[in-house]
Formats: sequence, structure tokens, C-alpha cells
Amino acid sequence: MLLKEYRICMPLTVEEYRIGQLYMISKHSHEQSDRGEGVEVVQNEPYEDPEHGQGQFTEKRVYLNSKLPSWARAVVPKIFYVTEKAWNYYPYTITEYTCSFLPKFSIHIETKYEDNKGCNDNIFDTELKDQEREVCFVDIAYDEIPERYYKESEDLRYFKSDKTSRGILQEGWRDTQEPVMCSYKLVTVKFEVWGLQTRVEQYVHKVVRDVLLLGHRQAFAWVDEWIDMTMDEVREFERTIQEATNQKIGIFPPSISISETPLSSCSLTGPASAPTTPMCTNAPESLSVTKDRPRKKSAPETLTLTDPAPSGAPQGSNLSPLADSNHLEPSTPPSSNSDVAETDEQ
Repeated sequence: MLLKEYRICMPLTVEEYRIGQLYMISKHSHEQSDRGEGVEVVQNEPYEDPEHGQGQFTEKRVYLNSKLPSWARAVVPKIFYVTEKAWNYYPYTITEYTCSFLPKFSIHIETKYEDNKGCNDNIFDTELKDQEREVCFVDIAYDEIPERYYKESEDLRYFKSDKTSRGILQEGWRDTQEPVMCSYKLVTVKFEVWGLQTRVEQYVHKVVRDVLLLGHRQAFAWVDEWIDMTMDEVREFERTIQEATNQKIGIFPPSISISETPLSSCSLTGPASAPTTPMCTNAPESLSVTKDRPRKKSAPETLTLTDPAPSGAPQGSNLSPLADSNHLEPSTPPSSNSDVAETDEQ
């Protein structure tokens, strides 16, 4: 297990970012998606939690095979996705990533937002608070971003908002810019496979950091697009863009439901810090077995025997022993299925 805390400051307020976060996530997911790969939205519903109150639950599938390094693509299926589940009780959120193909892999992210410069060292009141962890400050303007993600219009060293007049962000902007808020993210990565654990956990943290840097840069670079939106307007934008994203990656038909009725706490499975609930185990009708299925007959219902041979008859009579149908064996052993799950290295 590798634990790190990321602190990402932005020239926004926590209340403003409530809208900006939703807008940024939807637009970012759409931009990063392409046919066959990207972010498919499976569920997006209001959610009621007894401890944290009313929030929003989302479930997504992140298809990213081509984005994996070559050593990882060699051991995973060609169709590969990570399941993301998020519980948003803004300004507190929980996000979990799992993969059915890699049962020993998981990412757990707890996030809290505060109106400060990232100076709160005791913000996380969890069982991990006493464990040693690295604190990483992420500068949305001056930290290096992967070249494939760079856009001049999103370079905050030169960007100034027309509607808020915030920016350009100079060196040391956290100490001079007003307002300033901070996203505190406690990220736990687990990959409990001997020989690969350290390498995979370090790689995943690098990916997480790049995603956080890009997402928070875009949230401010797009501020003029969302700053005047209401919650109802951003939810409508979210629904529209999510349907378009599902179509973009080839999910037909899109089925996004953003209802106004909160789900009960027993309708979803939550993380350790969210309510735990059972999952439905009923099989779909297409897999149900017909109850009145006729029994297959392995022998005739009646058997007529010839008259017994008279005493003294020779040993080779025409009466043969009846085979026991309860002990049938195949004439050839079943073939091995070891070649079914082949993986292709791209």
C-alpha cells in the first residue's frame, strides 16, 4: 500500500467550485474519450447518507487499454476497464477504483475542500491519519504537464478570466491571489502482488497526480464557461454531455438517469466510509432455468426379455447385462480450456 496526500490550490472559492467541479469532470471525460476508449457513465443518481447527508452517487467505467504502459498491456485483456464509484457529499467526496481482472488492485481517494492555501495538516480525521504519508503540493500553473495534454488556451501562466478578472498566475501566486481554495486529496493505492507491487503503486500515483493537475488546471481555465451556471443548469449540462460521451465511445443506446429523487442508503454498495449494503443476487430472466424441463431418457421405459434358455444351454446366450446409466463416462477426456484467455500485447 502506498499513501500520499495531494494539495491542489486554485483561485476560486469552495462554493464556486461546487459548480466548476461538475462542469470540469463532465467536459474533461468527454474530451478524453474516443471510440472504444474513455469514460462510460453507468449511473448518476442522488444519494442519501445517514452520516454525510444528501449527495450524488456516480458509477463509471474507464476504458484505457491503449493508455497503459507496454509492460501492463502484456498482462491485461484487450478490452480492459476500471470501475469508478464516487460518493459526492460536497465539500467531502469519496472515490474508489477497482478492476475485476485485478482483484488485488484498488485506489481509494478521500477529498475535502477548504478556503485556504493548503495549510491544514490535520484535515483528514480517518484511521490513516497517524500513518506516514508524503504530502505533495500541486501547482496548477507551474508544474510540468504531460505534453499530450498541453493546450495554450489552458496555460494558466498566460490565462486571465474575462468574467472574474482572475489571473494571470505569477510565480508564488498562492500567496498573492485572492480568493484561494485548496483540494485536499488522500490517495491510497494498493496492488498486493509480489514482485510488481512497488512498481505498479508508484506508476499509479504518477498517473493520479497527472490527472489531478490537468483537471484542476482545466477547472480554472474554463471558469468563464461555468461561473454563471446554476446547479440545475450544470446538472442538465452534465446529463447532455454524459450521453454524448457514451455515444462517442460506442455505448448504444445511452442510458443516463439524473433523477430528483434521492436513492435510499440500501440501494447501493458504498465504500468503507459509506454505508455498506447488499447487492441484488437475482439472475436475469434470460439465465433462468425452466422449472418443467422434461427429463432426458437414457433407456426405454419397458424392456422385454426373452424366455430363459433351458437348462444346459450353452454359455453364449443372447441375454446381455444392462449398462448402469448413472456411471457414464465420455469416450474422450474434455479438452483443456487453458488457451481460452489469451492476451494480446499491443
